[in-house]
Amino acid sequence: MKVAVYYNNKDVRIEERPVPAISDGEILVKVIASGICGSDVMEWYRIKKAPLVLGHEFSGVIEKTGKNVKNFKIGDRVMVSHHVPCMKCHYCLNNHHTACETLHKTNIEPGGFSEYIRVPKINVELGTFKLPDDISFEEGTFVEPVGTTIRAQRLANLNNNQTLLVIGSGISGLMHIKLAKSKGVKKIIAADINEYRLNAAKKFGADFALDANQDLIEKIKEINEERLADLVIVCAGAMPAAKQAFQCVDKGGTIMFFAVPKPDEHFEIPINDFWRNEIKIMTSYGAAPDDLKESLELIKNKKINVADMITHRLKFDEIQKGFQLVAEAKDSLKVIVYPNK
Repeated sequence: MKVAVYYNNKDVRIEERPVPAISDGEILVKVIASGICGSDVMEWYRIKKAPLVLGHEFSGVIEKTGKNVKNFKIGDRVMVSHHVPCMKCHYCLNNHHTACETLHKTNIEPGGFSEYIRVPKINVELGTFKLPDDISFEEGTFVEPVGTTIRAQRLANLNNNQTLLVIGSGISGLMHIKLAKSKGVKKIIAADINEYRLNAAKKFGADFALDANQDLIEKIKEINEERLADLVIVCAGAMPAAKQAFQCVDKGGTIMFFAVPKPDEHFEIPINDFWRNEIKIMTSYGAAPDDLKESLELIKNKKINVADMITHRLKFDEIQKGFQLVAEAKDSLKVIVYPNK
């Protein structure tokens, strides 16, 4: 079978590997559509494990099932979560599923950028979901990323009486905007340095789209009755974005780091100001099974439209172009490749 092997953002090669063999509790999935995530092009995060086959936003059809698999059959349309929690440990029992050691160790073989994947038994049981007939394979690639936004907003206790600031209007920022809009959030502000993405933010539900190069503090106060944002969700890994979040959060507010700066980049937290004003700093990583179930329902019931965020559909041998588009972060939003085309 063909796989796309990641060496670095500028070197993604189509190579041949054997189709994985499955055991009694596993399934083999033929990958139909696979999205390139922003985390796939974070070289500081990925390159230390290269070469490897990436891809975790995918959907497909079950090609084979092990003899002990009861809940799925050949021909089922599915999406599969690459990481799954154990649901039994201290962290899972206290609703910190994405801190679970099992979640960080589990994975599919070899990755979503391949023609076929082997789904281990635990992923079959806790991370494989049938796609309803009215969800396309393309829409199925959004179940995991939308699930991550659902989790982040729940952890941050976003409600519709708040003013939300999303810093970074790439695909993750836009999903946060769409999700917040579906909840009826009172005021949604987007910030970015890219005009294309600011226009996308306005199109997809932001009440205001601000150039992050300007004085955000004054602009936010101007449109928010002299207050700053109740919740700031950081969806850009650049250091200026992190620093702006600290400046733009209101008293009693929360900063949610959905994206983070590089590990070797450091900055000071104005902890004395935050202490006096009861400001929270939070993080969110990944999605748990319940987040994915909620995501499926939202997409199925058209509460959140995901298909209109797809800007590029590429053949599998064009995946290098896809990585380039996502890494450049200019005139693209969601890039999808088709491993069996």
